[in-house]
Amino acid sequence: MRPQPMQDNFGADTTWGHGTLAGTLLSSPWRVFLISLLLLTLAGGSVAVADVVTPPPAVAAASDIGGSCQEFDRLNSLIRDGALSRESARSEIPRVLTRIKAQYQTAGGKNVPRSEWLFPLKGYTVTAVGGGRSHGYLPQGYSYYDGNRHGGHPALDIFINDRNQDDRDDLTGEYVPVVSVAGGVVVAREGEWLEGSTLRGGKYLWVYDPSTDHLFYYAHLREVAVTVGTLIAPGQPLGLVGRSGLNAQKRRSPTHLHITCLSTSTPSLLSENIYPDLVRAPTVK
Repeated sequence: MRPQPMQDNFGADTTWGHGTLAGTLLSSPWRVFLISLLLLTLAGGSVAVADVVTPPPAVAAASDIGGSCQEFDRLNSLIRDGALSRESARSEIPRVLTRIKAQYQTAGGKNVPRSEWLFPLKGYTVTAVGGGRSHGYLPQGYSYYDGNRHGGHPALDIFINDRNQDDRDDLTGEYVPVVSVAGGVVVAREGEWLEGSTLRGGKYLWVYDPSTDHLFYYAHLREVAVTVGTLIAPGQPLGLVGRSGLNAQKRRSPTHLHITCLSTSTPSLLSENIYPDLVRAPTVK
């Protein structure tokens, strides 16, 4: 599958695209619904409850999955901040993910095989992954349910050329777009981060891929370009590489994307080393 050309503007073009509320309102089923409602109003001066056209199934499904993603986002923040017990979290998170998976295709989500995953930084290849022989992947001591206090480093750090640490590629002078590895739906985001915050991931996104049962975590972003509930395709822009986060902001830390992949096939949400996948993954140009 050939990646689609990316937008350079990470504002309205990406946050108002396919899969978002605005994109849904502009879709054909919603147009039929809204025009029918308008015609009923003009014809009778008022609309009785019985006259209102029922929203089409695709519209209802998009609303349902949006609510489920908002619930995951809420739970994720509670876990991150240590405000939800481990027992409750291990019960609630799989329940919500199961619901999102059931709603995904009806809402317009596409199943994308693992063989079509893409490299998560535009213009970069696997040679940008740091960490020596282990590639920095150290899962020991990590649990998703430990939130901001977790141990280990169940992730890959992908470094950009940014010697002066201005978040720009030294060769192009441009910010580096982060793109989605897989298809899925945005289930959590943090778009605000101030220097001095103890939040380790800084500005981040969680994307759930129901077709392969994985959660992807993209952290230390400069800018987040999508909202919770947005349906995602491989290669779609998610944001920009940055230096947000407790340790990522420090001068000793080179500018990089921190990416974690968790398996949702069990309630434990165990991490997976996706380095072999990234070796094979095409680069978005």
